[in-house]
Amino acid sequence: MKKKYQNGFFIFGLIVLIIMVTQLDFAQVWAGLKHAGYWFFAVVALWMLLYVFNTSAWYLIIEGVCNQPSADGKPVKRIPFLWLYKITVSGFALNYATPGGLMGGEPYRIMELAPKIGTERASSSVILYAMTHIFSHFWFWGLSCVLFLLLRPVDFLMGILLALTMGFCALGIWFFFSGYRKGLANRVMTLLSHLPMVKKWAVPFVEGHREQLDTIDRQIAALHNQNPRTFVSAVLLELCCRVCSSLEILFVLLVLRPSVNFFDSMFILAFTSLFANLLFFMPLQLGGREGGFLMSTTKLGIAASQGIFLALIVRLRELTWTGIGLLLIKLGKNKPISNA
Repeated sequence: MKKKYQNGFFIFGLIVLIIMVTQLDFAQVWAGLKHAGYWFFAVVALWMLLYVFNTSAWYLIIEGVCNQPSADGKPVKRIPFLWLYKITVSGFALNYATPGGLMGGEPYRIMELAPKIGTERASSSVILYAMTHIFSHFWFWGLSCVLFLLLRPVDFLMGILLALTMGFCALGIWFFFSGYRKGLANRVMTLLSHLPMVKKWAVPFVEGHREQLDTIDRQIAALHNQNPRTFVSAVLLELCCRVCSSLEILFVLLVLRPSVNFFDSMFILAFTSLFANLLFFMPLQLGGREGGFLMSTTKLGIAASQGIFLALIVRLRELTWTGIGLLLIKLGKNKPISNA
């Protein structure tokens, strides 16, 4: 990636991070950190492992995409796992800092990966990974609903809410299965071309890049149809990441409630992530995540003050890893990578 683009991503992310930090109540932050003690460091360290799941899923997708023909004829180079881990962390840092979630990290990943495997393959792998990442969320939310029905008492209102959520998850899973079979790049760009705020940009882009979009869609469909093992492995890695990230909730709640169990942590994460993702237009999902934690913990009989404490620690972890990801953008230098 050219230095000016790298600096642009870094400066943009840094500005947003500074704005987010200035919104914190530093007295509350210090009190929360003292209360959490070493569990806060356990939460931060946990995400080192969770990002390994994310990187592994993307690595499998890149290998699958690179086995497909590409119109640009770009030679494929070996991608070191640690380098991809760095790009993964930095990409998520930019996603956290941008409204819409996928507006900063994905372009950055494509621009970093394109010199190694070509723009079309890089675009296909990034789009396919983003699809897989979101796809795994629908499975996680649906799985959490089933487990809640099996493990918790359900009244009429909660039953309606769970039914609506499971219907929403089923619709999302169907949509992504359709996208995997036929490709999604053209469909997404066509949808954007009808939106008032972006159609002036999207329409000429689609008209000028129709061939590239068709190639990307063929590569996406080919990975699903010709390499089902790679597809399933990537989805399972992302789903395992969602389930294991419930440990973050467990670690924090252990400070407050030694009797807490893993499934309650999973339910809290599922509801909170669903609620926050519905407010995808907020940078760092500001407000949505806190509201989700407060509502989900209260429903499980946990005091509102404990839900606020949980939201604070998770927010501090997000800010910590956002800062780490932005530093990795500046610290990493593009070194020559040997041909595979």
